[in-house]
Amino acid sequence: MPFCETNDVRLYYEVAGDGPYLLLISGLGGGTWSWFGQVPYFERHYRTITVDNRGAGQSSAPPGPYRMDQFAADLLGLLDHLEATETFVMGLSMGGMMAQELALLAGNRVRAQVLGCTHCGGDQRFSPDPEVLARFVNNEGLTQAQIVDKNLPFFFSARFRETHPEPVAAYRKAQVEAPLQPAHAFLSQVDSIRTFACCKRLGRLNIPTLVVTGSEDLLVPPANAPILAGFIPGAKLVEIRGAGHALHVECRDELNQLAHDFFAATGSKPR
Repeated sequence: MPFCETNDVRLYYEVAGDGPYLLLISGLGGGTWSWFGQVPYFERHYRTITVDNRGAGQSSAPPGPYRMDQFAADLLGLLDHLEATETFVMGLSMGGMMAQELALLAGNRVRAQVLGCTHCGGDQRFSPDPEVLARFVNNEGLTQAQIVDKNLPFFFSARFRETHPEPVAAYRKAQVEAPLQPAHAFLSQVDSIRTFACCKRLGRLNIPTLVVTGSEDLLVPPANAPILAGFIPGAKLVEIRGAGHALHVECRDELNQLAHDFFAATGSKPR
């Protein structure tokens, strides 16, 4: 199995397809398995990289605290390991925060980026409802399946759960079958989101950026998206009406096409 030793951690990763590199960065608790709706599409056009973040999946889960710039350094080490001098990037939720830090750390390596259902942190952030957040992070005494079932209403809009049971079931299956995340690693990832703040540094980026949000996102309220886009020079903003937090499942085809079209429009076109 492919592993990369970098930044004092061992990262599990997968690469599929051929063409220019595309790095897909998953969110809190996520990893390679999160992208089951993206890899079959993107591998036709890109050499698509997925990775288990520090503290998740088959990657190392060292004691915390974790920091968002630390995650970015992990990703840069993976790109070095793969000799990927340039890559397109799509990051969702915490993965979008990691993508921002990666762009700030090594902007010359990022050809264009899509930041979905995310924010730039600090005092600019619109937080979720306190009751939603408290229930979302409280996994004490729960099995993997119980954690996933508890969180489904936070990831998908009520309409989607009612009208599209099959993709919700596919998401549930992928999450239940994923390696159980250690409690300390989950809480360290949560804390990295709490301490994340990069809004005021984003003005120095010169990277084509698309910000995408869902109007029904309970975990990262959509009010965060125009703030994030406003800090990044030239960033474009798309709001998908009716969508919840898990854009990569609820809006799979629309998100995939939006990202592919955006990358193609940058002038450094994929195949």
